[in-house]
Amino acid sequence: MANQDAAWFRETYTSIRTEIGKTIVGQEPIVEGVLVGMVADAHILLEGMPGLGKTLLVRELSQVLDLRFSRIQFTPDMMPADVTGTNVLSADGARRNEFRHGPIFANIVLADEINRATPKTQSAMLEAMQERSVTVGGVRHQLESPFLVMATQNPIEQEGTYPLPEAQLDRFLLKLLVPFPSKEELAVIVKRTTGTADAALSKIADADAVLGMRRLVREVPIADNVLDFALNVVVATHPGGAGAPSETERYVRYGASPRGAQALVTTGKAFALIDGRYNVAKEDVLKAAKSALRHRIGLNFEAEADGITPDGLIDAVLVAVQSRDRDPITV
Repeated sequence: MANQDAAWFRETYTSIRTEIGKTIVGQEPIVEGVLVGMVADAHILLEGMPGLGKTLLVRELSQVLDLRFSRIQFTPDMMPADVTGTNVLSADGARRNEFRHGPIFANIVLADEINRATPKTQSAMLEAMQERSVTVGGVRHQLESPFLVMATQNPIEQEGTYPLPEAQLDRFLLKLLVPFPSKEELAVIVKRTTGTADAALSKIADADAVLGMRRLVREVPIADNVLDFALNVVVATHPGGAGAPSETERYVRYGASPRGAQALVTTGKAFALIDGRYNVAKEDVLKAAKSALRHRIGLNFEAEADGITPDGLIDAVLVAVQSRDRDPITV
């Protein structure tokens, strides 16, 4: 039965990926990461230059899955009520308050340029992302399931922006870096978007299918040695942690949180099912490492001066952990 479930998961995933590919050119790791967030019941942070298709990808995911989509364009003058909604006087003449839902009440929420909002407004997202609920006027309003936040931010434009606090960054399962397309991919994009053809996407799955895929991800077993490998990676990102390389001791202010370990395991389970397997391998943990940990590691000023990036630090950690492992692998 487990093999049948894994086959259904892979077939459904492949169908969704193929349908999205009708309009999204290339960007396979990004599309895969976004779909992993969907099936892992977790949020995704997309970082990239404008015009790379981040908004299009999220909107078309909602179409393919037949889910309710909402887009919030964050600006410095936004207030928390612009996200969550607010109480207003009833329009029927009765002297009572009526709650008007904000754009956060959707299945897929695109938080566009989230780092343009003030910390006060960004904090309005925290309860929704963690508790799947919103509290307004002392009344708690539950969000509909499935619920997923896809947030975007521009990596180079820093004027008028507010860096996301570590507590909020930690709520994102993965941070995906969206690259510029190759010349060949750019040619396809230009041809598709400057002609008369308009690709119509079909509904491939629905909310029930998404929830079923989420249940399967949770059920995927992970062997003790693979779990131990994932935990060693997280511990090695901490200065003074067991097995930490010299780069960690020199360049890291703080390492990945326990959510980093959860992200490695959950993402690894999703990768295993995408690959048609009903068990997590160390290769799945390695594949998830950078996107799951890059936003959870704080580097110091010496790292910036020496040109050390979070991804470079993670590479050093993986090399150190694999060198200590009794069953090393190469990727």
